[in-house]
Amino acid sequence: MTLKIYTKVGDKGFTKQVTGKMVPKYDLQIEALGNIDELQSYLGVVLANLSSKCENLRQEIQDLQRNLYLLQSDIVVKRHNDIGETKVKELEKRIDELNGKLPQITEFILPGGSRTGANLQYARTIARRTERSMVKLS
Repeated sequence: MTLKIYTKVGDKGFTKQVTGKMVPKYDLQIEALGNIDELQSYLGVVLANLSSKCENLRQEIQDLQRNLYLLQSDIVVKRHNDIGETKVKELEKRIDELNGKLPQITEFILPGGSRTGANLQYARTIARRTERSMVKLS
């Protein structure tokens, strides 16, 4: 059996939550889930265009994509809590490690440069929008 990618339940401006409840497509939960989905997808673009110099990032980016799936589950399934304080601390530790390898930044950086760098800058802006939608949802 082939899974259809459309349901025809959203044609009137509503969509169905996992619980079966119909909500407007602009519902805060739907918006947050959509932003996470977009970020996951764009990380796929980053992977598809990863330069050979940045190949060492592949697994880490794929792990981020998996974490975003867990975050979506945390949002839609009651008592599902895979992205908790421990995971946040792990991610913050990794950010600190990466920041420690960067030269001191004294001015704003224009997005661009390498293909991978530009793609990661765009993913960063999607992540920031996703964060804002998560704050609204919470």
